[in-house]
Amino acid sequence: MLTVFELALRSMRQNVKHYYLYFFALIFSLSLYFVFTSLQHDQSVQNMTNTSVVFFQIAGVTLIVIVGIFTVSANGIFLRRRSREIGLYQLIGLSKGWVARYLIIENILLGLGALLAAIIFGALISRLFVLILLNLLGLEGIVGISFSVPAAFKTVMVYLFIIVITSIQMMLTVYRSSLLNLFQADKRPDLTKPPKAVASAIFALLGLALIGYGYKLSGHIDKELFPNALLMLGSIVTGTYLLFHVTIRWCFYRFRKRKDGHLGLTNSLSIAPLMHHTKANANSLALITLLSAMTITLISMAYSFYYSVEHETRRDLPYDFMFENDPKEALSFKMELEKEGIDVNHHVVQAVLTMGIILDPNDQSYKVEESLLWLPAEQLKQTGADLNVPPDGEAILYDAGASLAGELDEQSKRYPTKIELEQHGQAVMYTLRTLRERNIMNLNAPGSQLLVSEATMNKIAEQMAGTPDYKKIHFDTYQVSDKEELAIASSIYEKYDNDEPLKYDYYAQYKKVLELTGLLIFIAAFLGLVFLISTGSILYFKQMTEAEQEKQSFKTLRQLGFDVDMIMKGIIRKQAIVFLLPLSIGMLHSIFAIKAASFMIRSDTIFPASIAMTSYTVIYFVFALFTIGYYRNIVKNAMS
Repeated sequence: MLTVFELALRSMRQNVKHYYLYFFALIFSLSLYFVFTSLQHDQSVQNMTNTSVVFFQIAGVTLIVIVGIFTVSANGIFLRRRSREIGLYQLIGLSKGWVARYLIIENILLGLGALLAAIIFGALISRLFVLILLNLLGLEGIVGISFSVPAAFKTVMVYLFIIVITSIQMMLTVYRSSLLNLFQADKRPDLTKPPKAVASAIFALLGLALIGYGYKLSGHIDKELFPNALLMLGSIVTGTYLLFHVTIRWCFYRFRKRKDGHLGLTNSLSIAPLMHHTKANANSLALITLLSAMTITLISMAYSFYYSVEHETRRDLPYDFMFENDPKEALSFKMELEKEGIDVNHHVVQAVLTMGIILDPNDQSYKVEESLLWLPAEQLKQTGADLNVPPDGEAILYDAGASLAGELDEQSKRYPTKIELEQHGQAVMYTLRTLRERNIMNLNAPGSQLLVSEATMNKIAEQMAGTPDYKKIHFDTYQVSDKEELAIASSIYEKYDNDEPLKYDYYAQYKKVLELTGLLIFIAAFLGLVFLISTGSILYFKQMTEAEQEKQSFKTLRQLGFDVDMIMKGIIRKQAIVFLLPLSIGMLHSIFAIKAASFMIRSDTIFPASIAMTSYTVIYFVFALFTIGYYRNIVKNAMS
């Protein structure tokens, strides 16, 4: 007589075709957790990246949540598939305790195999992950990652957590289910009762209206960020719930009614099964849609930040290095660069700093005095700046952070306007023509940056001389010709102006932001991949279950003279709906979510978002192919 342990091993061997994708997803998730935890504890990596372990800690916690949801969902599908087997064990006289123990042992063995494979695989690929991370951060070096005992211990803790929650789930299923429920659990519910026409139509349209309202809010989210963000999120989540619970079911019912119940073979194999399972699958499809939208948005935004680092940094810092009112140190810096053989373009820009008021024509009461930095266009053009000289008496405001302060189109409505300067009790007015979203002097230059002609600046200097806060500023700007030498030049620049709290140079700022965004895209991409594999696997498992339930239907169709290709035509259409529906709606949600968050990024988000969405779609398509392949085998076996 076989022991419980031997039965569990035999069951695992017999069900390996059902478990392989679950096993792969579990191994990948645990491996990634082991790698993240290894990076978190590896001092050499931390020293090289100069980043906090908080990023990896957050990634680890998020990964645990994803793995927990995935294993509970997948385990629920497996238990439903094996409900008849569980019922048979009890029918032949085995106790519920024996059945629960049998399932838990099988679960422990499966999880233990995944754990060992994950730790071995994680240890082997950890160096690859470090190389990917260093490449994203633009760093060079050889990092030897040793086996991390703390990382292995934490991975074992995650495994135990998974075993505990899935074991509890198994025990609840065994002890709470009656024999009748176990034998009927895998039967398909029949959609005999049509939805109430008026109520369903109202809620169906309400779901679409809520989603539309959320999309509309996405274009105005930066005006009142917190309340609009909550309204947008709430309306889209509620609308998506209604969409899958009511709208789609109502549309299927209307389709069947229009066909007068005569769906034909293809629709019977695609639309009819979806009508039967719409109510049962509504929660999971809605959840997958919302989480897909969240994942695509996070990956797209992370990639957008990373993709735009160089452009954004150059907007803030048009010059590689800058000295303010310190010609001696500027000359010393230039001599050091020449000593190192670094070719540099050095130019002097004379500017004027005054106090003044930029009037708002839309709000006559708005009169806030601020520092204004008047920069001569002719001198800036000599430095290589791409700009035009404004007419005398006119100015152009340059502000790289304009879009971060609000919608740029709304701000541009203030222009043209006037600048008011107070000259010994008298108001002097200048025309402010427009706003440009970039800087013409480095970020740490004082005051709002105004481009004027040199004649206008000299006139202002004459008028404002002797007034409070009037100041002449001498800027020394430097541009390194060979960008490969920027790192050396930046290290030399660090020796100067150490007392200055806000000292920026292009290269140091670029590397700092690149490191942050590179780490962000590294974590977001791999977490997104784990989520994608998890959700794709859940859809695959659900379709596996439905395929097993439809075996008898395929045999009947064979007896009626239908062949494999004719049946597969309907099945492919069904899988297209099952996989494309949550993916397409999730992508639509993410497009408007990216639009809502785009005010945080001053560069174009279309290209990086398109790359993220394309990658996500390709991987999702692979799971759809796996499902169609499994269905084809089921159909062939049923018809042979």
